Amino acid sequence: MEFEHRSVLLRETVDALLVKPGGVYMDGTLGGGGHSYEILKRLDGSGTLYGIDQDADAIHAASERLSVFGDMVFILRDNYCNAVARLRSMGVDAVDGIVLDLGVSSYQLDKAERGFTYKQDAPLDMRMDDRQSMSAKEIVNTCSESELYRMIRDYGEEQFAKNIAKHIVEARRDKPVETTGELCEIIKASIPAKCRINGHPAKKTFQAIRIACNRELDVLEDSLDDMIAFLKPGGRLAIITFHSLEDRIVKTAFKRNENPCTCPPNFPVCVCGKVSMGRQINRKPIVPDGEELEQNKRSKSAKLRIFERSGK
Repeated sequence: MEFEHRSVLLRETVDALLVKPGGVYMDGTLGGGGHSYEILKRLDGSGTLYGIDQDADAIHAASERLSVFGDMVFILRDNYCNAVARLRSMGVDAVDGIVLDLGVSSYQLDKAERGFTYKQDAPLDMRMDDRQSMSAKEIVNTCSESELYRMIRDYGEEQFAKNIAKHIVEARRDKPVETTGELCEIIKASIPAKCRINGHPAKKTFQAIRIACNRELDVLEDSLDDMIAFLKPGGRLAIITFHSLEDRIVKTAFKRNENPCTCPPNFPVCVCGKVSMGRQINRKPIVPDGEELEQNKRSKSAKLRIFERSGK
């Protein structure tokens, strides 16, 4: 199966980076290379792009797609939380722009054996990096009922989280939950029939387990300050999120970096000494237009936020 991922908000994201020939850019979620390809085109033969992804299939697909740009491209297999450290170790002190597309790729969702989808029966996996030991199967079969409940409630925002966690624990007493199909049946039995009419009943729980399996929110929260600090003056960080949990983290981090002052509001002058790192370019997130929504249903929940590093 060919690695496929239609880059969401492609034009808007690359436009936001203000790509300039000779610049240095980083794509922290390389995927199939869609955003990177457009950045490299705009570099017009002069500049460098560092592409990072933890998925072996993405690395292979993007390497082939971007090979036409020769030594302008450096591709690294790693989690984007390690990207700044990796680039510094390669002698890169700062970059002109960074893009993060936090969506799960169409390839990961559609390739059943990756275990991301609730639409086909396959082994429970959900690892974006198959080198890590913890998979969805281990989470479902080893976490306590209270841990599962909090995970499904907080990461999936699922109103029936308590009942789903209870049913998972009851089911695994007889035998381990090993496939996506088995988990779907457990979830379905945990939700009243009248509440199953809006979308697939397993969608929120699968999201929660995937986030936990890949530590997605922790990785995002731990990376943003370092990425902003890694930008050159005037450099930009563009992030596409796909659910409210991610968007909240990005919005909070951007706000904190724009106004880091911790002095009480009644202080006449700032004494904490914390200096603004830059500014949010768009207070309201950019969302797909009608044409993109028509062509790519998976873009529906996408939101783009942009931060610009201060200085000249």
